[in-house]
Amino acid sequence: MRLLDLTLPSLAENLALDEALLLAAESGEGGEVLRIWHWPVPAVVLGSGGKLADDVREEVCRAESVPIARRSSGGGTVLLGRGCLIYTLVLSYQRDPELTQIGSSYRFILGRIGKALGEGIGTVERAGISDLILSGRKFSGTAQQRKRAFLLHHGTLLHDFDLPTISHYLHEPPLQPEYRAGRGHLEFVCNLPLEGEEIERRLRSVWEAHDLLANWPTQTVRHLVAAKYGNPTWTNRR
Repeated sequence: MRLLDLTLPSLAENLALDEALLLAAESGEGGEVLRIWHWPVPAVVLGSGGKLADDVREEVCRAESVPIARRSSGGGTVLLGRGCLIYTLVLSYQRDPELTQIGSSYRFILGRIGKALGEGIGTVERAGISDLILSGRKFSGTAQQRKRAFLLHHGTLLHDFDLPTISHYLHEPPLQPEYRAGRGHLEFVCNLPLEGEEIERRLRSVWEAHDLLANWPTQTVRHLVAAKYGNPTWTNRR
């Protein structure tokens, strides 16, 4: 698997790059990739089906110039910022039969990541469909976009995040996993007690992503930014 450690200048470009890597793999021009990136200031990212009014304190975000964007995958709305590592996996279904089905793919991917991250700090478990938890509290949410031969799996890993800012910019989600048990954001989430560099090392190791990806699909990123991720119609569609 190739490694791409790359953060592009704009939020729209970073979201577009994830989808572009999936499209490149699906077309035969790319392959399996682990991408790692960071975003240094608060930013809101909705899932493809998320509702802006339900999930986001939009007036607060606008007043404080916090960007709001929408990704191509499903799942809930997330807040990015310093102390949140973002990772992307493009995986071939040929890697393992479990990847061909949604439920088993989450078990396969999060099982491997959870085992790697939990070493030396405690038991990291999968909760709900697509979360990772430590001592009952969530530190990672993930989502997927799937094609015929490859899937895109991406997620956030909180490790030094300003947790109170989540409630400042986001509403409590209307749809919640059972294990949340009605807890508010601050009582529900936590930071993983690992340095960002150590998390990156463990991700690279568990996916054997050591060879650098030299060329990434720049033209596709530009097209997706213009057609989708940089277009307010896409962001505000729900």
